[in-house]
Amino acid sequence: MKKILMALFINLFTASLVLASGPADEAKMAKAMVEEAVSFFNSQGKEKALVEFSNPKGKFVKGELYVFAYDLNATIIAHPINPKLIGKSLIDVPDADGKLFRKEIAELAKTKGSGWVDYKYKNPVSNKIEDKTTLIQKVSDVIICCGIYK
Repeated sequence: MKKILMALFINLFTASLVLASGPADEAKMAKAMVEEAVSFFNSQGKEKALVEFSNPKGKFVKGELYVFAYDLNATIIAHPINPKLIGKSLIDVPDADGKLFRKEIAELAKTKGSGWVDYKYKNPVSNKIEDKTTLIQKVSDVIICCGIYK
């Protein structure tokens, strides 16, 4: 009986931590995922990294968070959720408010190497247009990204 109660307590405690996580926690998780992806890229090389970033069951997909990548011209070169996007240049495709956020991502990568970019995007969970922010990090000729909904 004690083991059952302890297991129940652990499950409830873990669930409360997940539910209590907010944008600040998600931003930390996105940052950790980008850092892990950069490390993987540097240790395994571009080819293996892009394959792993595109793997929907890979190490860079954690719940709603996932790593994806652009080249320096904002062409998607890795995406684990929507593989149909790979190879597409979306630099001139705006968000719901008309912001060319991919152009901003490419410029930020070229000028500063890293940072956050805000835009509006359709959340696949809620099916609504929501505020989103994406952390980007340039490594070689690749922009590694991980975004969160605010």
